[in-house]
Amino acid sequence: MGASETRRQIVDVADQLFYEHGFEATSFADIAQDVGLSRGNFYYHFKTKDEILGAVIAQRMSNTRAMLEVWKQEAASPAERILSFIHILIANRTKIMAYGCPVSTLCNELAKLDHAAKDDAAGLFSLFRDWLAQQFAALGREADAEALALHILMRSQGVAALATAFCDENFIRREVSDMEAWLHAQCSSSSLPHS
Repeated sequence: MGASETRRQIVDVADQLFYEHGFEATSFADIAQDVGLSRGNFYYHFKTKDEILGAVIAQRMSNTRAMLEVWKQEAASPAERILSFIHILIANRTKIMAYGCPVSTLCNELAKLDHAAKDDAAGLFSLFRDWLAQQFAALGREADAEALALHILMRSQGVAALATAFCDENFIRREVSDMEAWLHAQCSSSSLPHS
């Protein structure tokens, strides 16, 4: 395995461990063990855990941008793109019930630690907010596009938090259905496919 592939594997493993166990609770040794590297080889790629965190956040940003681009390419309308965002609660329900939202859990932990990377992590929320606002603006809701974007982002975060607390898949499905109905009310019926 080449150096770039090893580095990518380290970041993938660190991302999973930070999500499932938390940034602070995950050690270099944990990551090295899961990747199958000695500590010496590990330090060749990353000198500090903060360097790994930076790489994890950068990868999450890149992956999120790619996902948003796929939604943009695959959906025929802005409303369908917003539905793609809403439906990630269903697609990721098992992980959300077990560990919460990967964005909010990292943001919350870094904020509590007053970590220097907390604003970088919050950039993931900004990315979603800005993209959602673009979709609402494209629906003809330019005047309140950002407020609508923040509303649906806030709603999805609330669902994720309670889904983690209650581990109730039916709750997630009901809330997603309610968010779909809310979206229907925000736009003309001709711009939104029926679920």
